[in-house]
Amino acid sequence: MTGTFVGKVALVTGAGQNIGRAAAMRFAAEGARVAVVDIVPETGNETVRMIQQRGGDAIFIQTDVTKASEVEAMVGAAVNAFGRLDCAFNNAGGAGQYYVPLTECTEEKWEWTIAFNLTSVWLCMKYEIPQMVKQGGGAIVNAGSLVAMAATPLLGAYTASKGGVLALSRTAALEYAKAGVRVNVTLPGAIRTHKHEESMRILGATGAPPSMPMGRPGEPREVADAVLWLCSDAASFVTGAAITVDGGALAQ
Repeated sequence: MTGTFVGKVALVTGAGQNIGRAAAMRFAAEGARVAVVDIVPETGNETVRMIQQRGGDAIFIQTDVTKASEVEAMVGAAVNAFGRLDCAFNNAGGAGQYYVPLTECTEEKWEWTIAFNLTSVWLCMKYEIPQMVKQGGGAIVNAGSLVAMAATPLLGAYTASKGGVLALSRTAALEYAKAGVRVNVTLPGAIRTHKHEESMRILGATGAPPSMPMGRPGEPREVADAVLWLCSDAASFVTGAAITVDGGALAQ
């Protein structure tokens, strides 16, 4: 996919680490100018430096994606800097509270998880889509999770939020298909991030658990590759799709 995104602008939320950082760097490597979005300046600016050291073009935009005013300003800042917005990977999110029965999940943790994973995606699309429609089209990928298709006990709030992302994305795909805006979802399984390592410690797992048919977790770059394909012209007839990046876990 050499130079696939030359002349295009990509925005990636949660780009300060893990899958978001991998996607931002892949977009830049393929020629895109990249708006690196994160709530943490240190990690977001580090991603920008990594891109620039490799000859890419990127800016950092500090944003709390749960706040409408900041998300609106985020899209405005990207467009002011680069003139347009072609691709968006709405990746920011988190589990909130690991491995408790749903009756023991606090209201605070429930509300935080829904806001961070689902409301944030709605807000991002709310401000990204009008810009893309004005330009004549664009591509959005929202970060889902395998739990949207195969519920995981003790992750009630997270499962609900990611199921909501899938449903919301499909709705947006239908609403804006004729406007040239494609909306798809990635559904990663176990991916080697700091959150994965934390969950493995909590579960006391050793070796490769049954949810890893390939015997290993995925790498952030493997999710990033799926994101770039969905945003590329190679996926020009793909919208409303949910792409599993799970090493075969859902096939079990």
